[in-house]
Amino acid sequence: MKLALFDLDHTLIPLDSDHAWGEFTTRLGWTDGGEFKRRNDAFYAQYQAGTLDLHEYVRFTTDAARRRGPGAAAEAQARFMREVIGPAITPRARALVRGHQQAGDAVVIVTATNEFVTRPIAHSFGVDELIAVQLARGPGGWITGEISGTPSFREGKVTRVAEWLGARGLALGDAEITFYSDSMNDLPLLEQARHPVATNPDERLRALAQARGWRILDLFKEDHA
Repeated sequence: MKLALFDLDHTLIPLDSDHAWGEFTTRLGWTDGGEFKRRNDAFYAQYQAGTLDLHEYVRFTTDAARRRGPGAAAEAQARFMREVIGPAITPRARALVRGHQQAGDAVVIVTATNEFVTRPIAHSFGVDELIAVQLARGPGGWITGEISGTPSFREGKVTRVAEWLGARGLALGDAEITFYSDSMNDLPLLEQARHPVATNPDERLRALAQARGWRILDLFKEDHA
């Protein structure tokens, strides 16, 4: 199997969808602006530094939607896609995904952002296969703020991709993997890929990619050149 894996935030889209969702819910009046921004920015800095407690972060980022309920959350999610995500998706990013699909590769988005935020984004790219942080659901079927299963974060991405392949009777070694990512947080999965692509990489990943001879793709710089 030829398998094209894509990280999402700052890889296929030039923003962090979880962070942007938090800012969007503040604009809706669902959270206290000052306090939410302080905590949201602190969590994002921890993510960039590789020190994020994902369970704590998911509780924080899903709290507003959880309290509002599924109906209001779905309406806000649709508006978020129209106003924030849709305009941010570049033609070149779409073409990159489409090129792999047209080549017959299996295409999967693998993200550390939760499934509530990212499922519509994957669909907007025409990608049905999404490996994201799965959210636990209560007796009524609505999210609880907790994580279900292994979170697709750092080493957890390798675990979840292996599970995805295992469900198809394959192991990691059976797939010719191309993986696009911007972040050193994804180093465990990049090292499993036959074709690692440092995409819009942060400084640390760019330096590592240069040292190892990995392909570097500055997707958004070229798109706006």
